[in-house]
Amino acid sequence: MIAKITTGKDIYGALAYNQEKVNEGLGKVLASNIIPEPEDGRFRVAACTEAFNRWLPSHYRTEKPVIHISLNPHPDDNLTNEQLADIGREYLQQMGYGAQPYLIFKHSDIEREHIHIVSLQVDSEGKKINDSKRNLRSVAATEKLEKKYGLHCAKEQKQLEQWQFKPVDAEKGDLKKQIGSVIKPAVAMYQFQTMGEYRALLSLYNIGVEEVQGTRSGKPYRGLLYSALDSDGNKAGTPIKSSAFGKTVGFTALEERMKKSTILIKEKGYRERVRPLIAGMVRENKNESKLRQKLKEKDIDLYLRRNNTGRITGVTFIDHQSRCVLNGSRLGKEFSANVFNDLFRESPAVEGHTKQVGKKEPFTPLVEPFSPANSQTGHIESAIGSLFSILSPEPESYVENPQQLRKKRKKKKRKYGRQT
Repeated sequence: MIAKITTGKDIYGALAYNQEKVNEGLGKVLASNIIPEPEDGRFRVAACTEAFNRWLPSHYRTEKPVIHISLNPHPDDNLTNEQLADIGREYLQQMGYGAQPYLIFKHSDIEREHIHIVSLQVDSEGKKINDSKRNLRSVAATEKLEKKYGLHCAKEQKQLEQWQFKPVDAEKGDLKKQIGSVIKPAVAMYQFQTMGEYRALLSLYNIGVEEVQGTRSGKPYRGLLYSALDSDGNKAGTPIKSSAFGKTVGFTALEERMKKSTILIKEKGYRERVRPLIAGMVRENKNESKLRQKLKEKDIDLYLRRNNTGRITGVTFIDHQSRCVLNGSRLGKEFSANVFNDLFRESPAVEGHTKQVGKKEPFTPLVEPFSPANSQTGHIESAIGSLFSILSPEPESYVENPQQLRKKRKKKKRKYGRQT
């Protein structure tokens, strides 16, 4: 169980935040102390604020008298409302807040049910509750509660949450922050050998990445643009160049990352570990939905790339245990796009990590795959020409087929002859 403690000045704001969850049907008041319970059982922010303020003396020196605590059990810890309330009370008692006024709320707004506690760190005489070594005492209190209630260890829980990225939600705004919170740790943690594999990984979190190239002061340059994607895989919002996130997610850094990944994947034998596991699941599950489900149970995501006719053109597996991304062709011919296209011929495309590629796609990848061994890049499609207001200068012009140039020259000569 993980405890998070914050302090502040505004008791009304802390109560309003929690009451909002209650009003939305995503929260519930589990317990209270000193705060009078309304006859109808419905706590109201204004009345509770008044009750808390009555407790406070007219004069006290503590700048932030309000304390807001969240206690977060592991997702696999199944606790009743009574147990959650008891855990909140016992935690407050061990931390020295047991005699203070408080309200304990349960939140169900995410998969992991957890509790929030609003209290005061100033007693009725205006003295601040002892907060010496508060973090250390909090860890000791949660460890004691873990043993008593048979909960998962907080250290294991923190490690689990560290690897979980939140998919980008374009409607929430602040795309730069959302995208950055995924791509930076993803590049540091996962192994991938091509741009296609990197793109497949980011697609799980509604992020797209495209390569751009051009010349600057007569010298060629190559860069990357990151975009938020909507539920249909289309670009949402303005693309952001990689330099806005730092060098670690730029073109040069990715090249180096892919070189190191190639060596590490071979040394660690990731391919050999995951290949028989996936092969067995494919043999037993010919339906796309069932296969995805079975792979998910082993912490493996399946990414399928489809063209505008629905044909599978790419297959990628993302193994979150080893944090390794592998294109199907790397595992063997039996994992190629053609094989899966035939396998799922009778199974329609399902919602999941599947991307349609066609006229509706906002960007067309310039090179597939992108890797140190295949670093020659095609020219930028006209669809992203408008984005070069972000990246200067303009890319070099498209070089046409020599035969087409000869035809145009001939036409110009004939036209010129007619004019004379």
